[in-house]
Amino acid sequence: MQNELQAIVTLLALINPAMCAAIFLRAEGAAPRNTLLAAATRAAVTVLLILVLAALFGAKILHAFGVSLDAFSVAGGGVLAWIGLSMMRGNAASSSPEQSGAASQSPLTPLILFAASPGTITGVITLAVSHSGHVLPTTALLAVVVGVAVMWLTLMAGIFLGNRNPGGKKDEGGGFARDTITRFMGLIVIAMGVQFALTGIKAFMN
Repeated sequence: MQNELQAIVTLLALINPAMCAAIFLRAEGAAPRNTLLAAATRAAVTVLLILVLAALFGAKILHAFGVSLDAFSVAGGGVLAWIGLSMMRGNAASSSPEQSGAASQSPLTPLILFAASPGTITGVITLAVSHSGHVLPTTALLAVVVGVAVMWLTLMAGIFLGNRNPGGKKDEGGGFARDTITRFMGLIVIAMGVQFALTGIKAFMN
């Protein structure tokens, strides 16, 4: 149970549901509520499919390229630690709509790219490698389902509670809360990244 809880917390930190809600409402905040509900569901399903595929086939792709699971645990842990440092510096929103050229064609693109970023995919594969079961990486899959479900619920809450702010204007108080949560989650990601790296080094040395 401890492994599952750690995996869920790590993936929640990487997905960052609060930031996802901010990106989503900024992109589609002026749309009708029914449209927002449908768009949020489409985004959640897309992120879920991407991360489930990463959990199921990420390790197989590593084997195809001759990369050992221990080596990937070390590399993936290093990447997670680097992402955590970026989150603590306040750079977690690098995939915001203003910085995405595809946002004008698909408002959901920035949200999907942020939630299912290379860092999140690396985290899912690292979890699958570190806590895989005999047949399926159940720990990673559980973390993906819970993480995406929390993201979807946060989007729903943002639609019902934040839809009174037309034009998708940024709420400064909410921004401070998101920044605080992001920095705290960044510390968790750093700790989990270090743990994955040390576990990979220990397994490689044995």
